[in-house]
Amino acid sequence: MVRKTKRPSVIKEIEMPQGIEFNVDDNFITVKKDSMEVKRKLDKNIKATKQDNKIVLTISNARRQEKRMIGAIASHMKNIFEGFAKPWEYELEICHTHFPVTVTFDKAKGEFIVKNLLGERAPRIIKAELPNKIEVEIKAPHIKIKSYDLEVAGQNAANLEKVSKIRYRDRNKFQDGIFITKKPGKVYL
Repeated sequence: MVRKTKRPSVIKEIEMPQGIEFNVDDNFITVKKDSMEVKRKLDKNIKATKQDNKIVLTISNARRQEKRMIGAIASHMKNIFEGFAKPWEYELEICHTHFPVTVTFDKAKGEFIVKNLLGERAPRIIKAELPNKIEVEIKAPHIKIKSYDLEVAGQNAANLEKVSKIRYRDRNKFQDGIFITKKPGKVYL
């Protein structure tokens, strides 16, 4: 007969800094400060409750994976608080050897427009993720994307890098594209 051992429950408390409002609904945590708002969805196994100035995350019968998820949520909350204090910034660089590439951002439509990549006549257009949450500054050949939400800033930078990816050509000769040169915590040279 195999005896099952009961796994312990894991409880993690996340303290909220002053001036930040938060709300816990079902599987969503909403964090607000001034006009900035970030919403995070939780796994169905995680129970979140609001106690005074804390969010208490609980998982009963926790396995290793659930323990990791609680740690990840705590890290996400820490990133949100840091983003409210100082926006996250990604820097990209436009590189071209053959044809001059131009990049524009249309705030009204929420689109990045990449023109003349490898001499293409049709522009490459990419929709920005949550364009109302990002601030874009383009001074050729540098692009800066800022946001108080780390995931939104990172996803927009990655999408812009991906749209300029060149396929089916020798990368030693065709080094054109848009590349991330700096992101929070890392600088690429």
